[in-house]
Amino acid sequence: MIDKPFSFDLGAPDFIPSHYDNHIKRHLSKMAGQYLDQDSYKVQLDKEDNLLYEVYEIKRPEIAGEILHGISIVHPGKVGNEYYMTKGHYHTILETAEIYYTLSGQGYMVMETPEGDWAVEELSVGRILYVPPRWAHRSVNIGSDERLVMFFAYPGDAGHNYATIETQGFRKLVLEVNGQPEIVDNPRWSPPEGK
Repeated sequence: MIDKPFSFDLGAPDFIPSHYDNHIKRHLSKMAGQYLDQDSYKVQLDKEDNLLYEVYEIKRPEIAGEILHGISIVHPGKVGNEYYMTKGHYHTILETAEIYYTLSGQGYMVMETPEGDWAVEELSVGRILYVPPRWAHRSVNIGSDERLVMFFAYPGDAGHNYATIETQGFRKLVLEVNGQPEIVDNPRWSPPEGK
């Protein structure tokens, strides 16, 4: 890990950092229970364990005062009529925010709070998204043949809580309906306790 000022390049069209410390790959098999159409999920997984998304991390100490950052790439594709997406997470320290800058592709960021409030924001080239504290977030690629590539940055001590989403799901889904993306209610979503 570099302990002095540093820079790196993001060369188009791939936008893979010229320097990175960790390359995470998430395949279909790691998204069990996350897609609405579980029959299509099983059929697709039986054929091939497709790469859905990947993350290039520039590591920093996971402490207050540092900024963790890197590149997120969501590949094009669908499970049934639901677009490829990231697993989605809350931050372990709930009161932390995150910033995304879209470099390539198009999609949506699906978000919600522990209280059940929700929002969906469009992701397009040159657009910056601020995800406030307390908002879980999931990237969805709605492109038919182009990767959704974003630069992200968040506080070093934020951490990741995937378990809540794995259990509860997101309140909204992005499905292809009549050839167009549509935001719909998730019939499998579990409301937060007490709601």
